[in-house]
Amino acid sequence: MAIRGLNLLFQSNRSKLTCTYKCGNACYGECTNTSDNEYFGDTVSRRGVLRAFGLGVVTVGGGAALAACGAGESGASSTGAASGSSTSGSGSSSADVKPLEGMQFDSVAPNTDDSVVVPAGYATGVLIAWGDPVYQDAPEFDPMNQTAVAAARQFGFNNDFAGLMDHPTDKERLLYVCSHEYTTEPQMFPNYDAENPTDEQINIGIESHGHTILEVSKVGKTGELKREFGPLNRRITGTTEFTLTGAAAGSELLKTSADQSGTKVYGTFNNCSGGMTPWGTMLSGEENIDQYWANAEAVKDGRAAEDVKRFGVKEGASERKWERLHDRFDLAKEPNEFNRFGWMVEINPQDPASTPVKHTSMGRFKHEAGNVHVTKDGTVVCYSGDDARFEYIYKFVSSKKIVEGDMAHNMTILDEGTLYVASLKGNSPEGEIAGDGALPADGRFDGTGEWHKLLTATADGAESHVEGFTAEEVAVYTRLAADAVGATKMDRPEDFQANPVTGKVYLALTNNSYRGASGENAKKSKEDVREYAPIRENKNGLVMEIEDDHAGEKFTWNLLLVCGDPEAASSYFGGFDKTKVSPISCPDNLAFDTYGNLWISTDGNALKSNDGLYAVGLEGQNRGQVKCFLTVPVGAETCGPIVDEERVMVNVQHPGESDDATFEQPGSHWPDGGNKVPRPAVAVTWRKDGGKVGVEG
Repeated sequence: MAIRGLNLLFQSNRSKLTCTYKCGNACYGECTNTSDNEYFGDTVSRRGVLRAFGLGVVTVGGGAALAACGAGESGASSTGAASGSSTSGSGSSSADVKPLEGMQFDSVAPNTDDSVVVPAGYATGVLIAWGDPVYQDAPEFDPMNQTAVAAARQFGFNNDFAGLMDHPTDKERLLYVCSHEYTTEPQMFPNYDAENPTDEQINIGIESHGHTILEVSKVGKTGELKREFGPLNRRITGTTEFTLTGAAAGSELLKTSADQSGTKVYGTFNNCSGGMTPWGTMLSGEENIDQYWANAEAVKDGRAAEDVKRFGVKEGASERKWERLHDRFDLAKEPNEFNRFGWMVEINPQDPASTPVKHTSMGRFKHEAGNVHVTKDGTVVCYSGDDARFEYIYKFVSSKKIVEGDMAHNMTILDEGTLYVASLKGNSPEGEIAGDGALPADGRFDGTGEWHKLLTATADGAESHVEGFTAEEVAVYTRLAADAVGATKMDRPEDFQANPVTGKVYLALTNNSYRGASGENAKKSKEDVREYAPIRENKNGLVMEIEDDHAGEKFTWNLLLVCGDPEAASSYFGGFDKTKVSPISCPDNLAFDTYGNLWISTDGNALKSNDGLYAVGLEGQNRGQVKCFLTVPVGAETCGPIVDEERVMVNVQHPGESDDATFEQPGSHWPDGGNKVPRPAVAVTWRKDGGKVGVEG
C-alpha cells in the first residue's frame, strides 16, 4: 500500500517564533559564509539550466544509548500515557519487501494532530516535562509563579539531545541525560514584553538552559520509564562553572575581566545535539550562540571582528536583552566572553560534583552533534557538523586511547589530537547535475572527499596547519580557518555519526532553501547545486552515507536520501520503491537501533504535516525503505531519539510554537491537555504486549 504525500510544493513548517529564539533567525538572514572556497571549484561548475521540475556504546546522534541498555538488562522506564496521545496503523510500508527486524511496525500516516501518534499496538507516555522537579526539594511547576531559583532545580526548557545509560551503582535504574537548547520567552511567561523583560525573567531564561541528568526506573516488564529523585540527579545551567581545556585554554583570546586565567567559564548555551561516549560521558554541542550577545558593532578590528560577523552576531540589542542585566553578554564590555562559547562540552553524568569541560581542541563553531567512533586499533574519532547554511563538516582524531575505568584520563581524550574539516567532489559530469534531483547517468549521487588538517594539539602545545593562523586562532576562529583551506559548503550539516554495525558514517543535511536560489533570494545563495547538494532551493534535506578512513584523510560518499514527498520527481529513497515509503522532510537527529537500522528525527517538516521519527533500511532490498514510527504534536520538533529493544524515546521540543502563539494563546496544549500551556517534554513509547520494538511476534 502506498503512503501518500501531502503536497508537492514545499515551504518549511518552522515558525518565525522558533527561528527567532532557536537560531536568531539564521534561516531568514544573509548567509555569514562569504568565502570563495575554490579548492574543488574547478571540478564542478555552476549549472545554469533546470530540467523538468526546475561499556560499549551504541551512539545515536540526536540521542544515544549505551549498549548495555538492550533487552534483558535491568534499568529504567516511564510514566502513564500522555493526554492526547493516539495511535495509527494506516499505511503499511510494503507488501512486496518484508521490513527488517527493528522496522516491523505499521507506518504512521502524515497528520497534524496535537499529540504523539504511534503505531498500532504501542503505548506512549511522558517521562518528564518543562518545570517538573529534578531535585526532591524543588517546587512543583507553577507557570504563573516562576523563579530563577526554582528553574535551576527543575527540568529546563526545550530539550534536544538525549542519552540513556546504565546507572553506575543501581541495577534497577538507568540514567537519562539531555540538553536544554534554548528558551522561548513569549511562550514561557504571562504578559511577556520582549522589549522590557524583567530581571527575574532574564535569570529564569539563563537557568532554563543547560542539561538535566535524571535517574529513572522501569515500570513493570514494559519499556515504560518513571522519573526518580536520586543522588545523581543534576541540573547544569547557564551559571554552572565549566573548565576550558585543550589547544586554546589559557589563551589571551579567552581571558575576561572575570577570568584572567582563560580557563574558567560560567554556563553553556544553545546546546543542541551531542553524543554518548564509550567511556560513559555525555558530549553536547554549543550551537547558535550568536543570538545571546549584543553590540556586534563594538568589535571593530582583526579576526575578532571577522569572527563576530562570521557567526552572525547582530548589531545593537539582543533578542532576550540579557546584556541589560549581565555585562558578559555585551560585546562592548566583554568582547572575549563570546569566544568562550561555541565549543564541544563534555559532562560526567556519574559524578554530580564533577566540573564539566569545554574542549577547545575540537574547534569553535555552531556544533551539531559530537559522536564518537572507535576504530579497531582503539583510535577515537569524533564527528561534528556546523549547523548553518553553507557550513562545514569536521572530525577530531584523538592521539589518546581509552583507558578502561580511568575517567580522569578519558575526559582528556578529546584534548589531544588533530582537527580536520572536509571537502567533497562529485564524480559525475557537471551537466548531469541540474538541480531538479534527476540522477546522473551512473544512477547515484556520489563522489570522494578529503579531510584537511586544521590543528594538532599535544600535551606540550598545539600546531596550526593553516597558513597565517596560530593554533589558538584556529581553535577560536575555526570557521575562518576552514574557509582558508577550502572546506566544502554543505546544506546545514546536523547530526553526524557512525553506524555501530557497519562503521559507515551518516550525515543529516537538514535543508538549504537558498542553494542556487534566484530572484529576490539570489543574494543569499553562496553556491549553486553540486553533486553533494543536487537540489536547487533545497527545502526538504538530504541524508549522506560516508565510507570513511576514520583515522585517515580520504573518504567516499553517496546520498542515501533526497528527502521530500515520494510523489515528487526530485525525491530519492536509495533506490527503494517510492510508492511504498513514508514522506520525510528536514532530517535532523540520527540514531541506530541494535539491528543497524538508521532512525531519523525531523525538524521543520516542509510537507505541511507534523515532524516525526522515521526508521530507514540501509542494506540489500530494504535500502532506502523509510517508515514513520511516530509523529509529535503541532509545532513541535522531534529531537534526541533513543531506540532500543524495549522502548523508543524522543524529546518533544517547542510544541505549539507557531508564529502567533503566546503564553495566553498557546498553539498547543500538549502534554497536559485541556487549556494548559504547552511544555517541552520527553515522550517514551513501548509495545503494549511487552515485545521488542519493531519485531513481529
